[in-house]
Amino acid sequence: MTHVCVVSLSFQLQQGIGRPSVYHAVVVIFLEFFSWGLLTTPMLTVLHETFPQHTFLMNGLIQGVKGLLSFMSAPLIGALSDVWGRRSFLLVTVFFTCAPIPLMRLSPWWYFAMISMSGAFSVTFSVIFAYVADVTDERERSTAYGLVSATFAASLVTSPAIGAYLSAWYGDNLVVLVATLIALADICFILLAVPESLPDKMRLSSWGTPISWEQADPFASLRKVGQDSTVLLICITVFLSYLPEAGQYSSFFLYLRQVINFSSTTLAVFIGVVGILSIVAQTLFLTLLMRTLGTKNTVLLGLGFQILQLAWYGFGSEPWMMWAAGAVAAMSSITFPAVSALVSQSADPDKQGVVQGMITGIRGLCNGLGPALYGFIFFLFNVEFNSMDPIQGDYNIDPLPLHSPTERALIPGPPFLLGACTVVIAFLVALFIPEKTSCSSSSSQLSLNDKPHPDSKESMSSLAGVHINTPLPGSDEESPPAACDADFEPLLHDSIV
Repeated sequence: MTHVCVVSLSFQLQQGIGRPSVYHAVVVIFLEFFSWGLLTTPMLTVLHETFPQHTFLMNGLIQGVKGLLSFMSAPLIGALSDVWGRRSFLLVTVFFTCAPIPLMRLSPWWYFAMISMSGAFSVTFSVIFAYVADVTDERERSTAYGLVSATFAASLVTSPAIGAYLSAWYGDNLVVLVATLIALADICFILLAVPESLPDKMRLSSWGTPISWEQADPFASLRKVGQDSTVLLICITVFLSYLPEAGQYSSFFLYLRQVINFSSTTLAVFIGVVGILSIVAQTLFLTLLMRTLGTKNTVLLGLGFQILQLAWYGFGSEPWMMWAAGAVAAMSSITFPAVSALVSQSADPDKQGVVQGMITGIRGLCNGLGPALYGFIFFLFNVEFNSMDPIQGDYNIDPLPLHSPTERALIPGPPFLLGACTVVIAFLVALFIPEKTSCSSSSSQLSLNDKPHPDSKESMSSLAGVHINTPLPGSDEESPPAACDADFEPLLHDSIV
């Protein structure tokens, strides 16, 4: 009888609850990034206390190592998940990504070392996108990806404010404890509730199949960049525009907290407001702009907003300037969705997955290079916190600046200004990108061979989480006279949305 119960429990653990669905993926993503979002304020405190002399440099190196390891490991983990299933690698990636959380108050040095090393497994999105591809068909996939992305944004919009409130009233230790418990809940949810999405017969047929180097090579897609001039221009634009964006994400909250002297509460509100504005920009405004201006002009407009916000961050020294630049930054978030739509227009229908893989690979590379570059520039221009008292104790007391705004440097944020210059170059490159006006035109032929069709679930998963973007609403591909299957946008036809 005991043996039967054990077998039944083991079978239940393997089966999960219900049929595999997008909602399983949504819960996993929300819990993981909600737990990390809670730690926004405590992590800035611990980072400054651990590295008081070279905070920006060490932050850049930590995030840079993590980004490069993620870039290197994403294709391998994606290929292995094709053989061993998604559920196992969801468990592995979430576990190792969240493993550093309890170490924050126990041993800060081990905490930051673990954050760097966890980059090798911080590819949950890769496995999640493959999971979604397994459980959706071609017409549902864009809507499903939109739901996953919106859930990710929602977790980061709400959690920093909650973490700041708990930190102010109950101390950082409680915040770390709550984040740890949420991470454990995520792991238990995967173990008990998430069913395997990859069909058994697919896993059995591929079990023991050797993983080729091409499948695990993170540079495989990048080597194909130069085979088409249009795609080459798009890739250069993505690299030059996303490099400063990746660096900004890694250091901007630290910059606001310690250089611009945002309080913990103000920082949390800033994250929430800019996040909400970004969601509005990527839904309402992006749709209107794509309909009225077209895809290429929307990309150029987004790059223009990015130049403005980076320059404002670079020269701004007052809190109100950061708020104004944050609103501009929210509008600049339309750039990458518009670039994805431009890629879908420029590439042949059967080459979409390969080209999107190039774009994803470049962004992954920038996630490693950008933080390191920003940290080095802050260090080079001697932007440090020696004039500010470290934050101590369980309760956060926001420090007061020991110098007036008039004594600040002419350029408070040199990396942001350099980032604005790189985006100017990206803007000039984007001017030369030809815009395909009809799905029937096939002048841009991509000589990328031996790749599966991107619309199949198998090809989606083997791309290790590459987000295949269908044409966005309002793009030129959507016009009725030139309608074709590649131009179908489920976001416009799904009754749920």
